[in-house]
Amino acid sequence: MQFEGAMLEYRLQKDKDKFEPIYYYTNIDLSQILTRRECEFFIKEGKTYQQLSSAIEDELFVIYVKIYEETPIEINEPLYEGIKLEFRELNAYKNYPLIKFEYMTNHLDILSIIGSIYTYIEDKEWERDSAEIDEDRGVYVLYVKPTGYTRVT
Repeated sequence: MQFEGAMLEYRLQKDKDKFEPIYYYTNIDLSQILTRRECEFFIKEGKTYQQLSSAIEDELFVIYVKIYEETPIEINEPLYEGIKLEFRELNAYKNYPLIKFEYMTNHLDILSIIGSIYTYIEDKEWERDSAEIDEDRGVYVLYVKPTGYTRVT
């Protein structure tokens, strides 16, 4: 198998064993596919999908999803150089407050962070809960919760 210029398809669960294609991407970089597979949630056109599983069929990568919730579409943010990653506290009561954000140069940089269980922000340790790709806003989001540990430098 060769994955240069790979293809990705999102399939929506209709019944227990029935899925229908809903989004298709051609000539997509493998690092972006792997980063998307690491995300438990996918937002597009005001719908939040939850990942059920993933597969590979020859050179086609497949992510199986179900509808998690529907919300109003958020407006795309202005584009800057790089790929935006937001760090948000997993706290629904506070509307998932933004801890910080940064711009990465490529999807492997994003994957290296969202694929880790623990991360440090200003010397405080945070534990990963989940990640999402929000195509409506053009951003990856990592949801974390504080562990209470502070790194001594």
